[in-house]
Amino acid sequence: MRDLVRRIDSATEPDRDRAVDALRALAILGVVLGHWLVTALISDSGTVRAASPLRYMPQLTAVSWVFQTLAVFFLVGGLVGAKSYAAARARGATYGQWLAARTSRLSRPVAAVLVVWAVAAGVMLVSGAGVETVRTLCKLVLSPLWFLLVFAALTAVTPLVAKLHPLWPIAVVLHVDLVRFGLGGPSWLGWINVAAGWLVPYCVGTAWARGGLSGRTTGWVLLGGGAIATALLVAFAGYPAAMVGVPGAGISNLDPPTLAAVTFGLAQCGAAMLLLGPLRRMLVRPAAWAAVALVNLSAMTVFLWHQTAMMAVTATGLLAGDALPGLHTVPDGPGWVLARLLWLPVFAGALGVCWAAFHTYEQGRPRKTSRVVYEGRPARETAVRNA
Repeated sequence: MRDLVRRIDSATEPDRDRAVDALRALAILGVVLGHWLVTALISDSGTVRAASPLRYMPQLTAVSWVFQTLAVFFLVGGLVGAKSYAAARARGATYGQWLAARTSRLSRPVAAVLVVWAVAAGVMLVSGAGVETVRTLCKLVLSPLWFLLVFAALTAVTPLVAKLHPLWPIAVVLHVDLVRFGLGGPSWLGWINVAAGWLVPYCVGTAWARGGLSGRTTGWVLLGGGAIATALLVAFAGYPAAMVGVPGAGISNLDPPTLAAVTFGLAQCGAAMLLLGPLRRMLVRPAAWAAVALVNLSAMTVFLWHQTAMMAVTATGLLAGDALPGLHTVPDGPGWVLARLLWLPVFAGALGVCWAAFHTYEQGRPRKTSRVVYEGRPARETAVRNA
């Protein structure tokens, strides 16, 4: 292990900003832990249905503030996308070549999960599983894909939005919410915010890339301003405090994004910028950087298969006959929370099995130049250079 850590550290370019990779890793892990903590699968008379502890225990709303980290991922996506496009143009690469390189790592693992779950759904239906059960399970697996679709679309228009000020998409979100909530407009208008809402942190990232946002002052302004705006919207404008969807709630801050989700995302962007210094100091340590690098190499695999891992553990637990606390029981008390925390290492182990089976789809075929030793380092270590 020490040798692997040393080789990963030596395979990393000296000018690589390790803190940005750490922000991406934290964003992915935040989403994974958030889903594992706020999603419950209840077995009820042979039917499996989804439930959320936030519905039964609203005092746990703060959990959604910690683990709903999508804005950080879009922030890093805008930063890295703008820089990579500028670098590609400097090398003489075309827009098509750049876009293909940016999106290929998304398409391969998505194709793998779609094929596996298409087969799994067919097998479950043929074997007698209820339609409602199959629908619930497939929805849990496929619903996170909206995030990748939006991310891919924003990546594709990076050259157009690279100079767009974040205030413009904020204005769009503000007016959409004003029409649908304040003036009784149609609910479908909210879907405009799927693009506009996540364009805000993406634009913050592109502005960061071109040097328009820098320094701790910007971080504190975003963190403080975003937090105050979110608190005011929740306290006086009727927005829910939870930053994730809660079954049965009249309004979801995430589906589609609301103005409160956007302002909360700005606060997260500010916090991320303030974390850069401490992260850079911490990631000087080879062991810490090796962990971050390995998560980034398999970020999409972890994201796409974490719900499958949780469901696999839940289904296996049904073989015990009785409903297991924290796994099949209603999430309505502290006992469920404690039991669910004890299940997290089991979910992680199941995710490790999924990673072993499917991570090659994310890495793809090794390049011709990576089949040989590069400066004395094996191909897997040189992959860190492009993580």
